[in-house]
Amino acid sequence: MKKYITTAIPYVNGAPHIGHAFEFVQADFIKRYYKDIAGEDVLLLSGADENALKNVRAAETAGEDVQRFVDKHAIEFHELAKKLNVIFDVFQKGSDKKHHFPASQELWTRCAQNGDIYQTVYEGLYCVGCELFYNKDELDENGECFEHPGKPLEMVKEENYYFRLSRYHQKIIDLISSDTIKVLPEERKHEVMAFLKQPLQDISISRTNERAKNWGVPVPEDDSQRMYVWFDALNIYQSGVGFGWNKTMYEKWWPADIHVIGKGITRFHAVYWPAFLLSAGLKLPKTIFVHGYFTVDGQKMSKTLGNVIDPMEIVKKFGTDALRFFFAREMPSTADGDFSFKRMEQLYNSELANELGNLVSRITTMAAIDGITITITQEMERFPLELSNLYVTYQFQKVVEYIWTAIRDLNKEINKIEPWNFEAKRREKYLTQWLIEIHKIGKYLIPIMPDTAKAIMGATKGRIDKVAPLFPRLSK
Repeated sequence: MKKYITTAIPYVNGAPHIGHAFEFVQADFIKRYYKDIAGEDVLLLSGADENALKNVRAAETAGEDVQRFVDKHAIEFHELAKKLNVIFDVFQKGSDKKHHFPASQELWTRCAQNGDIYQTVYEGLYCVGCELFYNKDELDENGECFEHPGKPLEMVKEENYYFRLSRYHQKIIDLISSDTIKVLPEERKHEVMAFLKQPLQDISISRTNERAKNWGVPVPEDDSQRMYVWFDALNIYQSGVGFGWNKTMYEKWWPADIHVIGKGITRFHAVYWPAFLLSAGLKLPKTIFVHGYFTVDGQKMSKTLGNVIDPMEIVKKFGTDALRFFFAREMPSTADGDFSFKRMEQLYNSELANELGNLVSRITTMAAIDGITITITQEMERFPLELSNLYVTYQFQKVVEYIWTAIRDLNKEINKIEPWNFEAKRREKYLTQWLIEIHKIGKYLIPIMPDTAKAIMGATKGRIDKVAPLFPRLSK
């Protein structure tokens, strides 16, 4: 069995923030479950959406060459993932001329051969933040898009290429309503279906070289145009696994099993992307898993408010696994959630240091004193079906709830029995039993907190030694 998982492909017009960290880690929870627990062949892809107009403008503002600018920020995203213990098997850049350019031109050619690309003059309101033309009835009362309030839209008139999205209206309805393409959670599926109640309008898929500043994937057989960002950016999911350049690799991994994305780009993934693939005669992704947004101390995260959180700052103070734990424990998988340093510190002290850390420390300490040796059998490491079901349905809060129920029950039992009052021989039976239970807890934690899981599992087999605190006291 194989699983191909992707994150959304972030714009690299600035440094990554905590929302990017959350999505990377969510995708890694899924990857690690399928790879380390279910034993499947798994590939996780992310990358850099580099051909957007916003990247060109950000580079101009910074006074930098565009390629150098996107390269610099792409590295920041890749390094953030590594810091979060998220390993991308593929990190596909949109400016990659060797693989991504020919792959996107192949997609274009297939759609054109199917009669779905035509040229026309268009005039309309364009949001650079979304890289999208909007109709007036899609905007708020200030005439601005809902994703980027406070940023006026631009009136753009140009001749470019259009994709016949209207041709695929009923087909997309059928795919989403039947769960052939599963959109999760159900709330997001309903939003897509509501959008599909209106006739689909054909969409622009190119820009003139003048407006694109000669940046992006050239349109096949027309040197005057560059591909519009969504047509080429979505294709990173294919170009990264061999489309147009490695048939064997592509046939192994495509279609994607799970696209992990934020709610602001659901339409592009659930409507536009399937239409491009249908036109090109290619297989469709299976699941689109949509998460919510971050607030910070109850407020929307924004540069204007000065409350954009640098995830590196959190890792430095609390550690990688503590942040991964917070994402699973505190952030709803599919709804908006709030971050605060105060709440992070509360959870670190109460649930990580006191409940989990103290449990492992006191039992291994007693076992080390008593010279206990533990043999772990394959049967002891069997993964509970109930917990597997929570992982495969992306209910990470319930995963943590399941594990912490086991931790708290074990702590209660230990406090009730008070083994420290026993002689070593009488204590051995209890310590052996508890060490095996703690070892199981370690395995349950592998997808969420891989380093902590490894430490727990290593400390609870063979000759037991006292372990260093898993979650040391926070320095002031």
